Amino acid sequence: MAKAKHVPPKLRDADFDTGIDRKSYKARLKKLQLKLMKIQQAYLFSGQKAVIVFEGWDAAGKGGTIRRLSAPLDPRGFKVWPIGAPSPYYLDRHYLLRFMERLPPSGAIAAFDRSWYGRVLVERVEGLAHPDRWRAAYDEIRDFEKLLLDDGTRLVKLFFHITPDEQLKRFHERLHDPLKRWKLTYEDFRNREKWDDYADAIDEMFKRTSTGAAPWHLIPSNHKKTGRITALDHIADTLARGVDLDPQLPDDEVLAAAGKVMKIDPDLVDSLRGRTE
Repeated sequence: MAKAKHVPPKLRDADFDTGIDRKSYKARLKKLQLKLMKIQQAYLFSGQKAVIVFEGWDAAGKGGTIRRLSAPLDPRGFKVWPIGAPSPYYLDRHYLLRFMERLPPSGAIAAFDRSWYGRVLVERVEGLAHPDRWRAAYDEIRDFEKLLLDDGTRLVKLFFHITPDEQLKRFHERLHDPLKRWKLTYEDFRNREKWDDYADAIDEMFKRTSTGAAPWHLIPSNHKKTGRITALDHIADTLARGVDLDPQLPDDEVLAAAGKVMKIDPDLVDSLRGRTE
């Protein structure tokens, strides 16, 4: 049977009506976080690696999802890279360099809070990159991501989408919450004035860089909990595909050493040894 042709997402296709109740959310989140913990352990032992790209509108829920993703993971094998404006050092070099330097080693997972897609989003809309350069970036990004995939890196790309009215509501909540005011910036309000320009850039980004091997996942996030679960589902599904998630078992050397310093049920030892054969 012929493989179905990949169809890139479009912002207008987002379904904002689906919601999830609190009880179901907590149950699904717990299950997903346990699966993510197993995935990380499997990667640490197998040497696999993964990159997760978080893009989206301001206040769309990237940070909240990253916190739920980070919670069950060992920071020794998981790193979040918050991406802002490049320093003068990187402005003088190819824009992909600072992302290449932050790619995960074998056995690790890296999450990018904003990413190389800034070249075809903010740098395009704000005129920070010459049109010839951001237009060339589509091919460069596809080549870069193919390089990652060919090297055995799993790639998940998520775009968190909300409506303008929902964004304004969240800005209002942040302004009145002393612990969230730091999240608001002048750019947040200025960017709203260019919503349509950004929407055009986002849809072209989907069209030009969403492929069967490296698809974009559109995450409708007017309902925060629904967006988080949808995003974590995509992450867990991609990172677990074809991976043995059974916990690693101690080898005979470890069992022998443990037996010398503590009492171990012989039946447990035999059971463990049997499962490793």
